[in-house]
Amino acid sequence: MELFKYIKARNWTTLLGYALFIGMLSIGYYYNVTFVQLGLVDLGERLIGLSGHQVANNMAYLALITSITALLVGLWMMRIGWSRKFIIKLRLAFIVILLQTILTVIAPNIRSEAGFLVWIIFASFSLGIGVPVTFGMTVDLIPRRDRGYVAAIITAVAYFAAPVLSAPWEIEHFSRQMLLVMLPGLPVIGILAFKKFAFIQQLAQQHTQPEFWFGRYVRRDEAGSDRVNWKLFGLIILMFGVFFVDSLGFLRMTDTPLLMESAWTSPEIQPRLLIGWVHVVAALVGGVLYSTLPGRNLFYWIFGLFGLVHLMYTFPIRLGEPTAPPLMMPFLYSTAVSLYTVVNFAIWADVSTPRTITRNAALGVALSGWSATFISTALAIQWAAIGMPLDQHLRIVDSLAILFFLGLLLIAWLPGGRNRSARMPEREEVR
Repeated sequence: MELFKYIKARNWTTLLGYALFIGMLSIGYYYNVTFVQLGLVDLGERLIGLSGHQVANNMAYLALITSITALLVGLWMMRIGWSRKFIIKLRLAFIVILLQTILTVIAPNIRSEAGFLVWIIFASFSLGIGVPVTFGMTVDLIPRRDRGYVAAIITAVAYFAAPVLSAPWEIEHFSRQMLLVMLPGLPVIGILAFKKFAFIQQLAQQHTQPEFWFGRYVRRDEAGSDRVNWKLFGLIILMFGVFFVDSLGFLRMTDTPLLMESAWTSPEIQPRLLIGWVHVVAALVGGVLYSTLPGRNLFYWIFGLFGLVHLMYTFPIRLGEPTAPPLMMPFLYSTAVSLYTVVNFAIWADVSTPRTITRNAALGVALSGWSATFISTALAIQWAAIGMPLDQHLRIVDSLAILFFLGLLLIAWLPGGRNRSARMPEREEVR
């Protein structure tokens, strides 16, 4: 790891960059998977009294506006050169956090569908801007060799806190919890962004250094220009499938006491603490795997685990088991989730350069992450609203998970597939 080199050299400036990036991304991701994905459903259904169909429609608006905003902002930042301006990205991040803090204060007090929709529009703008801005900081703050390990730490922190600290899943609790972090953190980011510090200026130049400059899978042509990596579009499709399958299954599980009360929403801390530690261990393993294995092999593990996990969840439902499923099921699920989240945090910078990072991050996170998550969330709510049985819902999820896994195997074993895989270097170093 490059991190050990910086520690040994007492390079406090670069180490501060590590801490800043890990802190911002960990808190931001925890905010998304709890306050946004779970809290808004609770706000719409419990406090405002909307039907599942109405909540699904609003969540679809959130996904659409967020994705469009991220794509436009990411492309615009690349075109005008802001993609390479760390200080500009830091200032935009401050504006995003400020807006999200205000929205977090307001959310529990909304009592009308019109107010809910207005809130979602403003939240979508803040989230859409935040995607290229925060992911774009990867090339400024994290060297190429450490991106998998840093992604593992972010995943471990966010997913340990999610099961251990998030209960109960109510918007009031999420709001109070996030404000405890946002309110003291906001002025700190503001000072760093708008007051001139020598170490911030040094961080702003790190993207010009070889170990930060080009991503792991970036090539350059003979003229010295970085070439568009067409793997990006395949990665977007694969990650869309992962996020879609995950959310489509998990959101329905949250409405099933049999599956949740012995695990994520257990009144006892021990099951939730165990799940949190499984996330941590799986994330750290995922960081090692990401840094040492080809991405193709890691995707085999992800889809294979998802197929196994969802099949295991449907067995007690199909067999009519009266008891809650064992903790091994949420343990496997947590492992699969941690693996794909590590990939999501690291991969977009590794197919990018400082010039293209905001565009590629917007394409990757918006089209695969946000779109898939909230489209599947809306679909899950819609299916529940029309009375689709739980076993039928999970069977569809099973089929999709296995379909993606078999698709990967088919690609690998098609004529020439193994040869191409053998010729592809696992690490495409800077040329």
